[in-house]
Formats: sequence, structure tokens, C-alpha cells
Amino acid sequence: MKKATATQLSKFVHWKMVMIYLVVLLGLSIVLTTAIGPVYVPPLEIIALVGSKLHLCEISSISHETIIFRVRLPRILLGLLVGLSLATAGTTLQGLFKNPMADPYIIGIASGAAVGAVLAITFIPSFFSIYTIPIMAVVGAMFATFLVYTIAQVRGRIQVDTLLLTGIAVSLFFGAILSYMMFRHSHDLAGIFFWTMGGFWLANWTQVEIIVLPVLVCFFLIYIFAKDLNAMLLGEETAQTLGINVENVKRIMLVLSACITAAAVAFAGTIGFVGLIIPHITRSLVGPDHRILFPASALVGGIFLMWTDALARLLGEMPVGIITAFFGAPFFIYLLRTRKSGYGSM
Repeated sequence: MKKATATQLSKFVHWKMVMIYLVVLLGLSIVLTTAIGPVYVPPLEIIALVGSKLHLCEISSISHETIIFRVRLPRILLGLLVGLSLATAGTTLQGLFKNPMADPYIIGIASGAAVGAVLAITFIPSFFSIYTIPIMAVVGAMFATFLVYTIAQVRGRIQVDTLLLTGIAVSLFFGAILSYMMFRHSHDLAGIFFWTMGGFWLANWTQVEIIVLPVLVCFFLIYIFAKDLNAMLLGEETAQTLGINVENVKRIMLVLSACITAAAVAFAGTIGFVGLIIPHITRSLVGPDHRILFPASALVGGIFLMWTDALARLLGEMPVGIITAFFGAPFFIYLLRTRKSGYGSM
């Protein structure tokens, strides 16, 4: 009994230290990535300006105020929210499928959201102004999720392996639709092309305000099911004996994953591999317990995408999706060659 208590205490201390380190790293990353760009801004100047806005100190004037508040900060915060979203969705799907190679793109959610967003760009008038693209991204993601779930459902039950394979097929199907729309709408090709590669060139405070509430609400609702996911890792029969309605949990988690992915795709475009590599890296740091894995993955995902975007700025505004693919594709090959028997062996 004492040994079990000591183990739990040690685990709690470890988790607490990891979260403290990640929060500190997040704060440093916000300041340092704000400084990086075609125009270098000294970090102390950034801290002083933010302090003055929060009425923590007074300064006479700042020469880079427009660059910091109108260009850099909304872009960085949007990157933080998108990274949080994709990492959370990836963690959810990997836990649900018990497969370290599951992510929003592989099972078709992100592809559906991308098709919805491109439909808004090419076909649909902007009835809802700036909200048209995110609304259509959510519709596309939900339709893809419904399609995958319906096809994979057999006698009211879902086999996770079947769901994963169905998602891959649906993802390829939506990819073909996306290619067709790019072919048919050559006059919008440049905009669609850059959007599908992912980036934060057009980030502004309005976009941050639009997605921050849906992202945080979806993250909170997903986190509520952390213990259920932990139980499902032991097997669906074990989870059912603990009073968990496994099929309902699958449906709810798929819908929440679709919503949080759509929020990420709506303004940033398709940025791949974040939902694949971040949960895996974070799991190696904190273990498979979703009570700590969810918040840790969210922070690591946000930090990773902020620094990736900073690198994109240094490389002449290269699309972020290209850079994440450079990191993610080799990592995916590494997973294929090293994984043994699935999620539980990680």
C-alpha cells in the first residue's frame, strides 16, 4: 500500500514538473518567436510592450509596436491554437484506435475539412462573411467523420482497425475531390494551392477570436473522457465492465476530434504530421495516461508549430505545411520500422 502511494506521488511530482517546464517553455517561445522575422525585435522590447498593455509598467514609445501587435502576435497565437488542436486530435485518435500512426489526416477528418473550406473559397458565396470558411470546414469534417463511421459500422459496432482503413480510403477520396476542384478552378489555383500547403500569412486577431473558444471548449470536453480512454486501452471488454459505454465514447470522441481539427484547418490550411508526431513524442515523456498526455501534447503541439512558423518566416515565408512534412515524413517511416504490436507497446 505504501509502495503504491509512493509510486503515485512520484508520478504526480513528475507530471507537475513536466507541466511547469512546458508552461515556462511556452512563455519563452512566445517572446522569442515574436522577435524572429524579416525585422528583428529585441525580446526585452516585446516584454516591455506587453507589460505596458497589461498596465504592469509604463514606457514612453515603442518603435515596433505595429509589427508586434498587428503582425507577429496574432500569427503566433493562431499557430499556438492550431498546434494545440492538431496535437489534441492526434492524441485522441491514437488513444481511440490504440495505434500510434493514427492522426486527423490519415482517417480523413482533415481532408474533409479541407474540401469544405475550398468549397467556401470557390463555389459558395460569403453569406457569413469571415465565418463562411470555418463553417464549411466544420461541415466538411463532420461529413467525413459521418462517412467513415457509417462505412465502418457493422451490426452497430465499430472495429478500430476497420475504422482506420476506412479513414485512409475516405482521405484519398477527398484528396481526389480537392485535386478536381483545383483543376476546375484554375483562376483560384494560387490561393487554393497556398492554402492547402498550410500557413499563417493572413493571421489576424479576428481569426484568433473566432477559433479560440471552439478550440478550448473542444479540448475541455475531450479531456473529460481522459479516464475513459485510459480504460479503453486495457480493452473494450474491460472498459465495459467499468461501466463505460464504449460505442458512445467512440462517437463522441470522433465528433470532438472533427470539430477541433476543423477549427485548425479553417484558417491555417492543411498542416500535416503535427497530430502524428507530437502525441508520440509527448507519450515518451509523460507516459500513456491521458490525464497528463492531453495537456502536455497540447502545449508541445503549440510550441512546435510556433517555432515551425518562425522557421518559415526566416526561409522567406515558406508554407508551414512543407516544413512539418520535412519533420513528419521521416518520423512516420521511423514509426513503421520500429513499432511492434500497436499502441500498447509504445
